[in-house]
Amino acid sequence: MTKNSYSLKVTEIFLSIQGEAQTIGRPTVFIRLTGCPLRCHYCDSEYAFFGGERMTIEDIVLKVATYGVQYVCVTGGEPLAQANVKVLLTSLCNQQYNVSLETSGAMPISGIDPRVSIVMDLKTPASGEVEKNDYSNCALLKPADQVKFVICDRQDYEWALFKLNEYQLVDKVAEVLFSPSYGQMKSTDLVDWILEDRLPVRFQMQLHKALWGDKPGS
Repeated sequence: MTKNSYSLKVTEIFLSIQGEAQTIGRPTVFIRLTGCPLRCHYCDSEYAFFGGERMTIEDIVLKVATYGVQYVCVTGGEPLAQANVKVLLTSLCNQQYNVSLETSGAMPISGIDPRVSIVMDLKTPASGEVEKNDYSNCALLKPADQVKFVICDRQDYEWALFKLNEYQLVDKVAEVLFSPSYGQMKSTDLVDWILEDRLPVRFQMQLHKALWGDKPGS
């Protein structure tokens, strides 16, 4: 079967500014795939749970090319819920794009093209989905990958700190990202905790939400 025989359910493809992680601020094409087995309390992309349009890998790559930028982010929903996403990722890498994948910690990350920068979002207790984390993924992370914790409260912070040490994440990946849950906790509180503990992590706020709120396609 050729790559052009594969297809994916796609919610949207759009150009925006990357709002988080290492390439924050860069013009980026986002491919938002449809479907997710998780139901995090703070989810901002519930509209991607259902529906979508089925597109071939070839058509997706051709659409990305029309935007004329170097950075591509495959997100969801949960992109790894569709097995063919791995074919898409390799196809994008073969076109010399700088490719990132935003995924939860719930789906296996084995078999992903090593040229892809994985941004893995380990789910905290307050997300409501902490039991879905697949911690075997931590052993598969590469030096170019990133791990994100969305912090909702002090308990989440303490939990994330424990996982940081348990899996030695700071030494394993390019960045460990701590982000306050949008509209749920004060950003300055999280900054204070990070500074008090001298944590070697990157604090981040979701730039796209500061600019456009929860508007889809931004």
